[in-house]
Amino acid sequence: MWEEKNHQLYRKFEFKTFSEAFGFMTRVALAAEKMDHHPLWTNVYNKVEIWLSTHDAGNVVTEKDRKLANKIDALVP
Repeated sequence: MWEEKNHQLYRKFEFKTFSEAFGFMTRVALAAEKMDHHPLWTNVYNKVEIWLSTHDAGNVVTEKDRKLANKIDALVP
């Protein structure tokens, strides 16, 4: 579930393997590129953490972030 804190949407995802995590990140990257809205994220082995905010709006959460969060949720296997 996404949390809104520090003017960002945040969610941590955990997968069975690094390959699953990397595949998920690839799908997220393609969706983000289509929206021209790119996340801040980290990956360590099977864990992916994502932070979303809209830089053009002063680094706050906007509808653009919520739409990308919904698209990301749909990509979780």
